[in-house]
Amino acid sequence: MINLERIGVHLPQGYLFKDISVQINKGDKIGLVGKNGAGKSTMLKLIAGSNSPSEGKIHKPKDATIGYLTQDIKIDTTQSVFEYLNTSNPELTKLSVRIEEINHELVTRTDYESESYLGLLDELNDLNHEFLIRDGFLWEEKITNTLKGLGFSDKELPRSLNTFSGGWKMRAELAKILVNNPDIILLDEPTNHLDIISISWLENYLKTFEGAVVTISHDRMFLDNVTKRTLEITKGKLLDFAFAYSKYKIVRAEELERLSGAKKQQEKDIKHTEELINKFRAKKNKAAFAQSLIKKLEKTEVIDVDNDDLTGININFPLSIQPGKWVLEMEGMGKTFGDNLLFKDVNLTVGRGEKIALLGANGTGKSTLLKRMMGKLDGEGVVTNGHNVNVTYFAQDQAESLDVSKTVLETVDETAKGEIRKSLRQVLGAFLFRGEDVDKKVGVLSGGERTRLALCQLLLSPSNFLILDEPTNHLDIQSKEVLKSALKNYEGTFIVVSHDREFLEGLTNRIWDIENKTLKVHHFGVKDFLKRKMELMNPNTTEKLSGKSQKKSKKTTKKTEKVEDVLSYEDKKELKRRKNKFQNQVNKSEQKIEEIEADISDMDKLMVTLDYATVEAAEMLSKYEKLKGELESQMTLWEEATEVLLEFE
Repeated sequence: MINLERIGVHLPQGYLFKDISVQINKGDKIGLVGKNGAGKSTMLKLIAGSNSPSEGKIHKPKDATIGYLTQDIKIDTTQSVFEYLNTSNPELTKLSVRIEEINHELVTRTDYESESYLGLLDELNDLNHEFLIRDGFLWEEKITNTLKGLGFSDKELPRSLNTFSGGWKMRAELAKILVNNPDIILLDEPTNHLDIISISWLENYLKTFEGAVVTISHDRMFLDNVTKRTLEITKGKLLDFAFAYSKYKIVRAEELERLSGAKKQQEKDIKHTEELINKFRAKKNKAAFAQSLIKKLEKTEVIDVDNDDLTGININFPLSIQPGKWVLEMEGMGKTFGDNLLFKDVNLTVGRGEKIALLGANGTGKSTLLKRMMGKLDGEGVVTNGHNVNVTYFAQDQAESLDVSKTVLETVDETAKGEIRKSLRQVLGAFLFRGEDVDKKVGVLSGGERTRLALCQLLLSPSNFLILDEPTNHLDIQSKEVLKSALKNYEGTFIVVSHDREFLEGLTNRIWDIENKTLKVHHFGVKDFLKRKMELMNPNTTEKLSGKSQKKSKKTTKKTEKVEDVLSYEDKKELKRRKNKFQNQVNKSEQKIEEIEADISDMDKLMVTLDYATVEAAEMLSKYEKLKGELESQMTLWEEATEVLLEFE
């Protein structure tokens, strides 16, 4: 479909990359990876045609359509969200206008048997046929479904795009690309402004999209779920791997290990050659031999290993002091902005050591809830911190509080305490501050760099309760792994807002979900949470939008029916017995969970007025912990039995 022939981009400081040749075929799902500054976004601009290479050629079919989502889109329009998409296809708009004109003319004219009237009927028939072929009659439904999938509500569709933030404008632009079904979709960090549900929706869409996709992303799970091929830009070259990201990382690590071995051997050979040259160049009878060695050395292509592996880095959040049994309590919490009610009647106690993921669609009030917990916003209800609680809060605008006159190293040096001070440069390296970067003033850093520095500073601040609002924004995949590892080893309590599923998976033991103006608590993992959420959405929407039929699912159904047909009477009887067994376990666990949650709720109310210095308090806290343990056990039994039942179905 698209062929890049020996392309290169030359900048004042030298080549960004050169002599790159690669072919992108129809149906390819490609992840474009590389270090910051390697040229990933530049590569997308070249493919899109918005930039030209310094050398080489890019070949693409004349009729190929490209949808390109950039990180710096600019939309300035008074059109509504819906109208912005509705007028985005010139051919359909032209057909629609002409069909409307002809229909109006046919209604007003009375010369039914004239040649011009009959000619209009023929033209209308042709136009309607063309409109049908282009899915014009499904156009508005397609727009609505796409916008809803990306998080827009019904009441937002008539709103002017100029009333939305940059993140929501980016969603509208993405929706415009998707509904127009181009031959190739280019996406530069598409998940940056999407919530966790919208990312899952986009993944399902792209997996069934029949065209080619090239995407840059720091979301490992997104790359694994969408792509089947990985292109890496490294040291001015392009490497091509026929795998999704995780498999590519394994293969690449093995390749780098081999290269490291070869590099060590080459260094030994070069050193030995240099010793021979120095030994023989001054001797007349050996001068020619020395010259041949010099020429050989000059022709040697030095092996350059691009290895930035951070697996050896072991960073932990320092714990300031051990707090009491509970660290935070919310009673009757709510928040309203004008007529917009975000949430109400939130009554929860956070126990010591809980690891909580706060999820929900954008605009439901996640950041607002965190600010209410920190006392940074007024609202309904009361928030109480527990005994010896030391809270560290990372806001989305945390970078604005940094001292612009200090260097990067000075910023973290004034925060760090203890043994970690010996590894400050290593810690900064994990967050992409390497070499001379550590001596830069904060004032000259970009917004993304400041956010990374603020997070690094947080990592070094002693605390026992972390509240983190989108800490993974502006982090590359390796930096996120360092942060996740530190949080997994953290002995305190944390609440984290993030749309990165790979980051959250295996990290938390609770999910708080803001939905329908209230806060719901779930005791299963992120994958199960998303699975249940996606099942509530129309399962066929993305397949309809991407043009892929449901033949596969029909084939699967027939196959399942065929398998069931060949089961014997005894097999069917045993299958039914086992299904009943697990169904009984589900029912029993659900009843027990309901009873335990009611007991915990009653104890939550009692613990508000509890005197923690008494013997009764110690007994009550012991009972409270026991109930929570029983709840965990029952939730595990319920999840296991439910998974088995789903397999039977």
